Order: sequence, then C-alpha cells, then structure tokens
Amino acid sequence: MKFVDEASLYVKAGDGGRGCVSFRREAHVPRGGPDGGDGGKGGDVVIVGRENLISLLDFRYKRNYRAENGKGGGGRNKTGRNGKDLYVYVPVGTEVRDEESGAVLADIVADGGTYVAARGGRGGRGNTRFVSPVHRVPTEFDEGGEGEGRSLRLELKLLARIGIIGLPNAGKSTLLSRLTNATPEVGDYPFTTLTPTLGVMRDNDESMVLADIPGIIEGASRGKGLGLQFLRHIERTQTLLWVIDAASGDVLRDYKTLLNELHMYRQDLATRERIVVLNKIDLIEPEALADKEDALLRRGEEVISISAANGWGIDRLEERIRVKDGIDCHG
Repeated sequence: MKFVDEASLYVKAGDGGRGCVSFRREAHVPRGGPDGGDGGKGGDVVIVGRENLISLLDFRYKRNYRAENGKGGGGRNKTGRNGKDLYVYVPVGTEVRDEESGAVLADIVADGGTYVAARGGRGGRGNTRFVSPVHRVPTEFDEGGEGEGRSLRLELKLLARIGIIGLPNAGKSTLLSRLTNATPEVGDYPFTTLTPTLGVMRDNDESMVLADIPGIIEGASRGKGLGLQFLRHIERTQTLLWVIDAASGDVLRDYKTLLNELHMYRQDLATRERIVVLNKIDLIEPEALADKEDALLRRGEEVISISAANGWGIDRLEERIRVKDGIDCHG
C-alpha cells in the first residue's frame, strides 16, 4: 500500500428539509387549520479515527464528501426525516486543519475519536409554526437551512512511542527490524524505503510502537530532501533513538547535523528524551570506537554501541528503551 500522509478534501453537510404548507381537509372539520410539518435537519459530516488505517491514500481518489439533505415536512404535522450523517474515516494520528488558514481544527488521536467537520442545516418550519391569534390561516413556511461547507487539510502524524532518526544509511531500518523481531510477538507495517516504517514490540500485555523515518540530511528542517514531509512523524514520540554510523569519518559532525536540524524544525525535539546509538561497530576497531564514544559522552549523551547487522548490543539497547519509556515488558 502506498503511504500518503497529506490530503485535501471538501466536506459539505446536508441542507435542511423544506417546511410544508398544508391544511386539514377532513370532512368533519369544516374549518381545518394548518398542519404543515417541519423539514428534517441535514446530515453532519463527521471525521472518525480508525486504528486499522495507516494512510490517507483513499483521499487521493475521492476529495468531495457530502452528507444527505433533510427531507421536507408533510401534512398532518409530519416532520421530515433527518438527513443521514456522513462518516469520513481517517488514521489515528490525523490532524484536521482549515485549508485556507491552516488552523488546527481537531487532532484525532484515539480509535473512535470524532470531529464534526460540517454541521447540517436546520429543518425549515412548516406553516403550523406561523399560527397566531390574528393569523389563523398562515401560508408561510421556511426553506431548510444550508449545511456548512468547508475545505480541509488532513495531515497524518504517526503515533509512535519511540522514534528512530539518523542520516541516510545509518542502519535505522536494520535496527528497527532487530528491535521489533527481538520480542515474542511482533507486528511490522512496512510501506516503502522512502516512507516511514512502523514496528510493534509486544511482550505479555505491554507494547510499544517504533517509527523509523527516512534519513535526515542537512537542510531537512527547511524542506530539503524529504525534510518537512516526514519530520512531523516524530513529533508525538516520547523518546528518540539517534542512530549514528560509527564507521563515519566524522561522528561529531553527524551528531551536530541531527541536533541542528531538529532544533531548527522544533526546539522541543532537540531536547526530547533520547539515546545516541552508535551503529555498525563491527566495521571499526575497538580503539576507534572508544574515541567516538568518549566524544559523544563529553557532550552529555547516553551512548549505546551496537551492530544491528550482527545483533551486537541489541539486548542492552532494548532494555534501556524500556527503562527510558517506563515500561517493563517482562512484567
């Protein structure tokens, strides 16, 4: 399935039904009064979160959503049927924004969470509503009210407890595979190599979701490369794993690139709880590794060295993730 995390759509609530003009016509009621009923309310358009959805792909094929109009009123004071509400389903983690202003209207962060994006028009009044002591035979009525219409922007931000970031080719995907396949029950949800990847670690009743986003390059915070398109997917994470290639010619330069890009994008991401993961230690000598670890430790970082390819250090990293995140997956 293609992963799509942005979409635009237009929603239109149903119009209210027309009020009815009617008079009683029974043979035994020679002067029958008005009995026109009200129209029904137009249906609402409701955004609903669903855990089983992982992409906004459907909105690439359908962009206009309209709820049902209310039905007109009838004689004998019959009220028209309300229009049916229209439910539009989105992945959990979707922000609903006004297309024009960009203002956040709702943040759908729970399965079943709802937001009424457009409210249906009120039903029109039948002529019964216009009776008064001096106006006994009214022929007035109301047309139904117009339902709300608006253009919306949907932005999906993955709901993951742990975010994995790093420069391209730092070994993030291999690490995700190791971590999510290192527990008794695993669920992987890959998209493509150019899109975020989720992994789910479970043990007993505890679980955590990890998100690996495409590699960050210098200038990502300004939209360079994949940039802003995917940085949003780590906004909700509680802990970040900064994966750095231990075999890189300049580990501190790579570290500073990540630090600067996160700071430029959102300052709180640069100070969020994190573990610096030195990967690919199988490719360098122990003395060189010690120097690189010391350089990062002097920056006040917690450093764990691993080889995701060989599985070295994965158990230690997994345990630190649980401690950082306040989870005891061994119950």
